[in-house]
Amino acid sequence: MARSGATTRSRSNARKRYVDNSGLIPVLARTVRQVEAAAQRGKVSPSGRTRFLVVAILMREERARVKADTEVSDGDRAEQLKRLDGIASILAQTAARDTSLIALLESESLPASAQKLRRDLLLEAGMELSLDEQIVTEEKPAVAVAEVNERQVVPVSVRQRALANPFLAPDFDAVAPKPVVGGRLGNWELLGPLFRSFEHGSGGNAASMALPEPGAATALRGGLELMPHQAELVESAREGHRTFLLADEPGLGKTAQSLLAANAAKAFPLLVVVPNVVKVNWAREVQRWIPNRSATVVQGDGDDLDAFADVIVVNYEVLDRHVGWLKNHGFQGMVVDEAHFIKNLSSQRSKHVLELSRSIRARKPNALLMALTGTPLINDIDDFRAIWQMLGWIDDKKPLPQLMRELEGIGLTPAEPGFFAAARQAVIDQGIVRRRKEDVASDLPSRRIADLPVELDDSAGRSIRAAERELGQRLLDRFRRAKKARQESRVDAAPISDDELMRLVAQWELEESKSAGDGDNVFTMLRIIGKAKAGLAADYTAQLARSAGKVVFFAKHIDVMDTAEATFEREGLRSISIRGDQTPAQRQAAIDAFVNDPEVAVAVCSLTAAGVGLNLQVASNVVLAELSWTSAEQIQAIDRVHRIGQEQPVIAWRIIAAQTIDSRIAELIDSKAGLAARALDGDDSEIVDATSLQVDALVHLLKQALHRR
Repeated sequence: MARSGATTRSRSNARKRYVDNSGLIPVLARTVRQVEAAAQRGKVSPSGRTRFLVVAILMREERARVKADTEVSDGDRAEQLKRLDGIASILAQTAARDTSLIALLESESLPASAQKLRRDLLLEAGMELSLDEQIVTEEKPAVAVAEVNERQVVPVSVRQRALANPFLAPDFDAVAPKPVVGGRLGNWELLGPLFRSFEHGSGGNAASMALPEPGAATALRGGLELMPHQAELVESAREGHRTFLLADEPGLGKTAQSLLAANAAKAFPLLVVVPNVVKVNWAREVQRWIPNRSATVVQGDGDDLDAFADVIVVNYEVLDRHVGWLKNHGFQGMVVDEAHFIKNLSSQRSKHVLELSRSIRARKPNALLMALTGTPLINDIDDFRAIWQMLGWIDDKKPLPQLMRELEGIGLTPAEPGFFAAARQAVIDQGIVRRRKEDVASDLPSRRIADLPVELDDSAGRSIRAAERELGQRLLDRFRRAKKARQESRVDAAPISDDELMRLVAQWELEESKSAGDGDNVFTMLRIIGKAKAGLAADYTAQLARSAGKVVFFAKHIDVMDTAEATFEREGLRSISIRGDQTPAQRQAAIDAFVNDPEVAVAVCSLTAAGVGLNLQVASNVVLAELSWTSAEQIQAIDRVHRIGQEQPVIAWRIIAAQTIDSRIAELIDSKAGLAARALDGDDSEIVDATSLQVDALVHLLKQALHRR
């Protein structure tokens, strides 16, 4: 619905906008100045973020409409585009002040609250809207999604369990927290300040709650020895803590901690929600760490499900079929693995997970709830929102009673000094646990990343460098047009530097690249570079396998993986493949072959499909054939090897195409810290996300083009 308005506005209104100062553009300019003023005073509020998002989308819609309008003279069209460029400049300058707004520049969807604002702005501008556009309906609760879903199933064993035990045992110890009435914070908007406290309130302190010393009964389980950091969390669950955002770095044994915590808390039956690629492994881990408990995996419609099992493992992809009966199964606990998968609150997987969490908390307020992720923040501090809701710390508008009492106990408001640091600690005490390898795994061997520059052959190298020059020239032409339009624009906007304008131009190029999906852009060029260096990366991997033993080869694209596998076959090396289109059984068989068969030399892995949930520490060498856009994705891949159980130093060989944009992107990845480091580890480095890296890469090409003038 967000784009339909551009095609339904009347021609009379459109023509009127070219001859006077009425219409949409002045409304957008006034609205964006309000957000700009807020950014100058400090962090933009949630309502300001909504205004920013709506203006950005309407500005793009209006630009597309003006370009396509055949009833407009070239002069009028140029005038309108200049004014829209002025609004775009204000958006970019505002985003530069409040970097959390950058991600909104590329958004193409609007939540229900933003749809209403969009409608109001269009009506204020005098637009004629269709009936559908005038009626904005509130988003239905997630519970309705499951109830009307035609794919809902109830496995036979679930019906058998219900007949065998039709009454759930009452929980006399479970008492729902009483709401906090009144208080000094009653009229404050608190979610924004809570999120900002993790950007600005760290003071160099890591975000990890205090954990008790483990007792003797916690130290060993089933003959397996726990590391001290693992035993501390299990002891906390034994003492009664019930909600955890377990954000330990990858490789520190989050699966074992969560299962043993559930055992200590007697949180059975336990629901475990996981990515499809690791659900079979989770069932194995249950047998390893808590062999006295049974586990079952939901496959497809659940025909083979054992509903009487203590642990039920289900993947995100089939939740839509099973959420109905899962809500009523009487779970005493819930574990969500790779919890950053639910960061998009508008996605079905997020809605289903939150629906299950609410139903479990409603039935058992002191249920064990655990969110596991080594990368809880990917693009924005707001990525915390869905995870905190799943854990029952907040709802969509405010902190829930337990957290609210802690905040009231601070005795401060967001306007007073000291609130942010104290509020951050209050949230941490709800159950954030974050440990780094360097702090807790002193016996774990070292890990390092080594860049291996490769020279592409003459034809491939020339073609890639020509494509880079062409893209750089396109950016330069756009930069010149934008600079001229900025100088001639009638919109009264604050001055913008050339560097800021370059980033704005790069952002425009990035948005168009994502929507177009073809032509030479920063994404297609990286794919071409990856394909060009695939054979060289595979050759080096083969050398490593012969000299140093098993190797894990990571790539982003299927054609690069295909090239590598063909190379290994030609070289007489056995390899296995881990890809996104495999069934769990196929995937597990491949992993078992790599781990157990000494003849299997190489694991060829998809960076996206195999970057989480795998234990491949039988190898100590990793080859990264293609670059990722985030350091988090790169580290996730390396940590498939660098984890508890590894006995050898780990080296990740990053294959870099020399004299191409590949080299610059590698430098950008290395020069900037991830968001999680700032929010969770007390790091004060610059925050960067994938979008920022892509913009930086385009700015690099633009500057190269400027220098060639």
